[in-house]
Amino acid sequence: MAPPAVVIFDVNETLSDLSPLAARFEEVGAPAELLTAWFASTLRDGIALAASGSYGDFRDVGRANLLQLLPTPEAADHILDGFGSLPVHPDVPEGLRALDAGGVRIATLTNGTTQIARGLLERAGLEGLVERYLDVSDVRRWKPAPEPYAYACRELGVEPAQAALIAVHPWDVHGAKRAGLVGAWLDRGGLPWPEVFTRPDVSARDLPALASSIMAP
Repeated sequence: MAPPAVVIFDVNETLSDLSPLAARFEEVGAPAELLTAWFASTLRDGIALAASGSYGDFRDVGRANLLQLLPTPEAADHILDGFGSLPVHPDVPEGLRALDAGGVRIATLTNGTTQIARGLLERAGLEGLVERYLDVSDVRRWKPAPEPYAYACRELGVEPAQAALIAVHPWDVHGAKRAGLVGAWLDRGGLPWPEVFTRPDVSARDLPALASSIMAP
């Protein structure tokens, strides 16, 4: 596999550490454990909208799910506002710097917003490494529908085969592969690959190791 011209990153959970949101659930009187179920439900509903030919902004979909779990709209907004202060995972700075040093272009593509993605990397002092911040709002389909991946490649001026998608979510890597991109799975949890999905081209337990695999001739 030739090294890609550009690496496109998923944002939520791939770059960002969502765990601080658990404290926000507790602050509104809900169990911290609701974070995992809520985020999974938000992804489910956004992907279901895409599968049915429809669309909802990430905040709207996430808020609709929170309103089924929390006592007030203010509590839901308190959770969602936490996205504006999340940190990156500890392995992210080294991994992004390795890709940049290797001459690989870097972009993001999120089911969320470019503002959240940009703020995340600005807080980490990494914003200068990212060429473009992209989200799915222009094509109005959540990943893993094919339209967001094709849109990102058009915006970055590359053919799909020249781009790699890095994500912790197997469904996102699968979507990228189906759209013709290189699929790179960041398997932080050490989990087996779900065989219902197209296998990734490369995988690793942390981002520096994954970056090395991607850039290997």
